[in-house]
Amino acid sequence: MPTLASALTVLARRFAAAATLCALVTTGAQASDELDIEGSVRTLAEAHAAKAGPNGTGAGMPRITRVEVQVGEFDSRLKLAPCRRMQPYLPPGLKAWGPTRIGVRCVEGQKRWNVFLPVTVRVFAEAWVASAPLSAGVLLAPSMVRRAEVDLAASPSPAVLDLSQAVGRKLATPLSAGEALRSGHLRPKQWFAAGDTVKVVARGRGFSVSGEGRALMAGLDGQSVRVRTDAGRVLTGVARAERTVEIRL
Repeated sequence: MPTLASALTVLARRFAAAATLCALVTTGAQASDELDIEGSVRTLAEAHAAKAGPNGTGAGMPRITRVEVQVGEFDSRLKLAPCRRMQPYLPPGLKAWGPTRIGVRCVEGQKRWNVFLPVTVRVFAEAWVASAPLSAGVLLAPSMVRRAEVDLAASPSPAVLDLSQAVGRKLATPLSAGEALRSGHLRPKQWFAAGDTVKVVARGRGFSVSGEGRALMAGLDGQSVRVRTDAGRVLTGVARAERTVEIRL
């Protein structure tokens, strides 16, 4: 997988035409180069997809089927000075993913300037969608979903790539037919109920100790839960597995 530095190098080459167009605002010249925006951002989009896959309901790198890029326009009110050398870049904190923007700055010219080009990146891959309308609270079963092409970048919530991570969980929100199943649509997995006897594992650097207690609340995956030990002490940990609470020391 290309590094961010190499991806930005590709981005810089491909966005040269867009930067030239920006500089031509004040010269009246005609831009003859065709803008290849899709080729510019594809590398960065795939790199982000590799990171987005394992977020809770992923399965690593999805097989991207296509990338669509919709390019916006520079602010028509801009009056930019001619520039001999321009440098496109991805602004800090932004990704080539969904609605985003690419910066273009003049680094060699009579007057330095910096502008932004709005871009919307749609990244498609096969994932899971609802076969029919589903209500909130439904216990998800394999028959309720089907494989289809999904825009991974359409929502901040990751699309479900590994169905085994979603089956048996309840829907937190309703889904319409054909809507992509995302991690945000699922309620956290419940590992135990209030009143259950649970294993309490305390972990420190290089060691761990375990005991038992009674859960004072339902144990939802990854969320804090309180447990009362046989000695009457109340501890707070995180529900990690079936009838298991983990405490970090």
